Amino acid sequence: MDLNSAIQQNTANYKVLRGFSFSFYSTMAVITSYFPLYFQSKGFSAVQIGLLYSIGPMISIFSNLFWGFMSDKFHTVKKILIGILACQLIMAFFVSQSFHFGILMMLMAVFFFFQSPTSSLTDSLTLLTIRGTKKSYASFRLWGSIGFAVASLVFGMWLKENGPNYTLLLCLGTISISLILSLFLTDVRSTSFNKPEFRVLAKIIGSKRFLWFLLSVMIVSIAHRFNDGFLGLFLHQLGADPSLVGWAWLVSASSEIPAFILLSKYGHRFKELPLLVVCSTVYVIRFILMSLIDNPLLVIAVQALHSISFGIFMFTVIRYIQRIVPDEYRATGQAIYAVTWSGMAGLLSGVLGGWIFNLAGPHVMYGVGAILAFVGMISFLLLHLLQREFEE
Repeated sequence: MDLNSAIQQNTANYKVLRGFSFSFYSTMAVITSYFPLYFQSKGFSAVQIGLLYSIGPMISIFSNLFWGFMSDKFHTVKKILIGILACQLIMAFFVSQSFHFGILMMLMAVFFFFQSPTSSLTDSLTLLTIRGTKKSYASFRLWGSIGFAVASLVFGMWLKENGPNYTLLLCLGTISISLILSLFLTDVRSTSFNKPEFRVLAKIIGSKRFLWFLLSVMIVSIAHRFNDGFLGLFLHQLGADPSLVGWAWLVSASSEIPAFILLSKYGHRFKELPLLVVCSTVYVIRFILMSLIDNPLLVIAVQALHSISFGIFMFTVIRYIQRIVPDEYRATGQAIYAVTWSGMAGLLSGVLGGWIFNLAGPHVMYGVGAILAFVGMISFLLLHLLQREFEE
């Protein structure tokens, strides 16, 4: 293959990867923004909705590790993505046909078994694709933010006119597009590939520094996922219709875009741990404000802080993991992060958030989120100040 052909192939692969990120995060917009309202329209309580959201993260603790390790073992991301997307499509159809809570719990568990690893596998493929190039992870991830923002607004307006019963139809559509695009993705092999060894992997992830880092991430993640799981219900309680819920998620996702653009150009100039201290501090401010306001429009305005809190937080965590985890363990490293972020934190936030929301209301729930974010901020600060003592 000559140089021009290689450049054209890489350019085409980049376009497919960006399109895949757009479509995948469109699915995430449906799951995050409108699944709670869909379940509420079926008569489920806040506690039941919390359980429906917590069963997925609980399953994802195993599924992320399983699919991540399988990806590293067989050295393919593309084939696994195709398989799990096909299974997502099937399970989403069965979820759309189920209205009994017990059956729905089981179906959602299986759905999340195939859905939850998609994010970490996509991140792994992106990081391997851009390795050794001048491309940055943020320049690809921002297309996910654009997809989430567009889907949140457009789907919210459509559901306002047609009702929440069509939520699963939208989900089926976005998964189908992702499945089609996955067929055109290109697997990328590490030039320094070694067969993954559990002993080496255990040494990496079992270090005091890495475990402290994951604990800090999980504490902040619980607070973050309070907002993910219950923002729609909070706005609904304040009298907002689905279109306003869409606007709230549009503001959140759109605010990530300038953050990712700036990070792609200047992010390398800043150390990871100080950035995470800043992000956690913004989370504290964001959730204190959410605990005090009752106007849906003000809730939407506060979501703009998502750019500094989540946007920089997520990018920086992935960069930190990329720095300390070798390429041959890339998918497993991303899976461990996903287990922490969406698995364990998702499980705890779904149960705890649903209980607080139902017992004391959303304002108290966001107040607890602010306290957790403050604890996470102190934890990242200590890790930065004492990092030499954590290194082995």
